[in-house]
Amino acid sequence: MQNWGFFKAALSALALSSVALGEPIPAKEGVKVAERQTTVITPGGRACGEHGPENRRCWMNNWTIDKENEIDPPPAFNNREYDLYITNETNWEGPDGVVKHAMLINDWGDYVIVNVHNMLQDNGTSIHWHGIRQIGESNQDGANGVTECPIPPGSSKTYAFHVVQYGNSWYHSHFGSQYGNGIVGAMIVNGPAVENYDIDLGPYVITDYYHETADNLGRKAEISGPPDSQNILFRGKNVHHSDPTKGAYDRLKLTPGKTHRLRLINTSVDNSITVSLVGHTMKIIQADLVATEPTEREHIFLAVGQRYDVIVEANQPVGNYWFNVTLEATNRCGRSDNKFPAAIFSYEGADDTALPTDQGVAFAAACENEKDLVPWLRRNLDPADFEPHEMTVTLEQPVVDFRGKVFRWEINDVDIEIEWDHPILEYIYESDNNWKPKHNIIELPDAEVWTYWIIQNNFILPTPSTCTATISSGWMVIAFFTDNPGAWLLHCHIGWHVSQGFGMQFLERKDEISSLMKLNQMVPNCNAWREYAPTCPWLPMLDSGLKSRRRWLW
Repeated sequence: MQNWGFFKAALSALALSSVALGEPIPAKEGVKVAERQTTVITPGGRACGEHGPENRRCWMNNWTIDKENEIDPPPAFNNREYDLYITNETNWEGPDGVVKHAMLINDWGDYVIVNVHNMLQDNGTSIHWHGIRQIGESNQDGANGVTECPIPPGSSKTYAFHVVQYGNSWYHSHFGSQYGNGIVGAMIVNGPAVENYDIDLGPYVITDYYHETADNLGRKAEISGPPDSQNILFRGKNVHHSDPTKGAYDRLKLTPGKTHRLRLINTSVDNSITVSLVGHTMKIIQADLVATEPTEREHIFLAVGQRYDVIVEANQPVGNYWFNVTLEATNRCGRSDNKFPAAIFSYEGADDTALPTDQGVAFAAACENEKDLVPWLRRNLDPADFEPHEMTVTLEQPVVDFRGKVFRWEINDVDIEIEWDHPILEYIYESDNNWKPKHNIIELPDAEVWTYWIIQNNFILPTPSTCTATISSGWMVIAFFTDNPGAWLLHCHIGWHVSQGFGMQFLERKDEISSLMKLNQMVPNCNAWREYAPTCPWLPMLDSGLKSRRRWLW
């Protein structure tokens, strides 16, 4: 059973903006990819039965949870096509008062085609598919200045890629802090699971919320430090932080006696959070698109960008229960004016107008990743394999004199700046190796295997991850193999930090990129951007170009 509400194939993504609505810009037709024939299905293994509440480890076509999808990914079973319309909105709430984010729902092995139509009046955009592996498809990654030029106003771009993972993720604009203004949505890939459950509750998006645009706040952050959020929203809702008679708590229904899959996503710009459900535990079954051994937790930490799939059993008396967000007390994970953000989980049959009475037991939240998660597919690493590739990456925090004294983050003495009108993959297409030092590129020419592993001296069953957190003055060791040629951006996902230069690029197996993907497909969009840029009143860009859409000159 799926309980995700109303969904349409033609979707709209909301971009919150201080710009007033003008005449609408008609969406242009997306550039259509060649028609793909539905693949003749090759069974993934011996018959495993039908996927359902009592058999979640089996998926369609006998593909199971035990299938190694990175080494032997499924074929492209079906095409799944969407349209995303990026618009300015002054009334950004729907008629029911809920912030709407377009949701993409796919199945494991789908070939996903997304036509993105930029209907903004005076801003570019690009869409990044967070955590999606993009095997042989770096040019579909959606990181402007790295894999593409931004999509100019009035233009469209088609992204097309094969989904070889399954689970819970999201997509967002990579054109500055634009995702903090609303261009963000959940991306669900249905597939097997390590634990049975009755009801899939779908994605549960939690995000920080600000009364000013991310653009203005980014300017403040580089001068006086990161701003406090005004609230934490649950699926786009919450009461006002200082007046609970305004707004409304989000309410999620649980069915007594049933087990529920909940797909947690933290899409915040700055706030990392710890979540808990009063009177209940949550069983982690997946972390960042990686199936894990079922692991029970009373509370779960989600850094910016992280996702967890959990199972919640409705085994308590019928009633209403607080679903709490706890913020770390010393403000190392971001601050909010709402000191006690919460939503309500209501059992069917409970009074859906009443507030919960049990506040739960207080605990000290920490800015630390969840520990001791064991991947379902077990792989150990040999430390000796990584010695030839050791690299020291230093992080500095200078204050520079640029529009007054502003704060910057440097990796190896460089605060990254990309070129919107000349992305790195276009350099490769032109056989031009003369990129700029500010691009902060590290070349990885050797062929091995690519993934992310969060090791921290643990080479025995490390958990793969696409997003991780390190504490203030802390460190981590990240190892990844290189089997996926392309240009890949490594950056802090705190919006203010990457805007201030906290990023670098890996250029993986450069000489093989042109033979793997059609880089000429980026040229029409780049030409359109280069034609538009001279007419734009706010260029040149005044930060890294990755997490700050534009700057107001005060």
